[in-house]
Amino acid sequence: MASRLLHRLRHALASDGPGEAAAGPEAEQFPESSELEDDDAEGLSSRLSGTLSFTSAEDDPDDEDEDDEAGPDSPPSGDGTSGEDAGECGKTEAGTSVLERSPPPDGQRGSQLLARQLQDFWKKSRNTLVPQRLLFEVTSANVVKDPPSKYVLYTLAVIGPGPPDRQPAQISRRYSDFERLHRNLQRQFRGPMAAISFPRKRLRRNFTAETIARRSRAFEQFLGHLQAVPELRHAPDLHDFFVLPELRRAQSLTCTGLYREALALWANAWQLQTQLGTPSGPDRPLLTLAGLAVCHQELEDPGEARACSEKALQLLGDKRPHPFLAPFLEAHVRLSWRLGLDKRQTEAQLQSLQEAGLTPIPPPSLKELLIKEVLD
Repeated sequence: MASRLLHRLRHALASDGPGEAAAGPEAEQFPESSELEDDDAEGLSSRLSGTLSFTSAEDDPDDEDEDDEAGPDSPPSGDGTSGEDAGECGKTEAGTSVLERSPPPDGQRGSQLLARQLQDFWKKSRNTLVPQRLLFEVTSANVVKDPPSKYVLYTLAVIGPGPPDRQPAQISRRYSDFERLHRNLQRQFRGPMAAISFPRKRLRRNFTAETIARRSRAFEQFLGHLQAVPELRHAPDLHDFFVLPELRRAQSLTCTGLYREALALWANAWQLQTQLGTPSGPDRPLLTLAGLAVCHQELEDPGEARACSEKALQLLGDKRPHPFLAPFLEAHVRLSWRLGLDKRQTEAQLQSLQEAGLTPIPPPSLKELLIKEVLD
């Protein structure tokens, strides 16, 4: 049935004229737009009603001050690839919105009906047709007033495979963070990104319940679509979007001695990296394990600190000289001695590095590495 609907959709779109070129095979994978149906908006608003915090546009004269400004190379707000109220198959007509869209001419109703049927079919079967390892859900969206700016902070749960009672990893991002990700991926992957829609900018009414609900749903779909395309799923910019802000905050808190607060961020960053994979090498996971080991040690939990050091040594293997190898060996030896556990193997490995002149005596500590590491 899906193939017949797709064939009829192609035929109907082709009969409308040559004005719109097909978006390619990638577009067929994502017939669902990133907008909310009118009835979906109401349902999502009530689903988020317990967590959304905002001021209505009627009570807020500076509604257009949300920090959604475009960068110097960002596409215009009417671009079809960045429309919050995108039309079928991720296309948007400039200057139109869901609430203001005029009825289509009679000649286009047939093709739009077919597109709607295809969307409904894809919604019901997307879990089998487009396998996704991760799911994304906006759990809260709060208006933040940080004079002179004002913006909405969206908190997303990143739900991956694992025990159902496991707490999902979470990230908090604003519209400008999502837009920067979209813009960077468009520059690098113009073909795959052509079929993925994105919520467009608004000059007003950025803080109404309807806009927040629509954008929440659009961001969930946007990240889900990126995860469904292998070429995009492993893009370094996508991993930076999820992990880099968490690592920077965790590093800052660790350097200032707020170890308990930093520990939660390091643990969240480790969970994110485990779910996303590590396409750019082991350095960030090693930095995360170093942060976990330091915080556990400072919070008087040597067992967990040693376990983190062991995991890091497994990741490193026989890679030498690596700047993290000697500090993790030294930490493992010291923590094993403190716990009364066997330390002979790691002690011998550290000694061989020192005799070969591959590391200073004594080697730098993990905390020193964390302070010096530059995250970019």
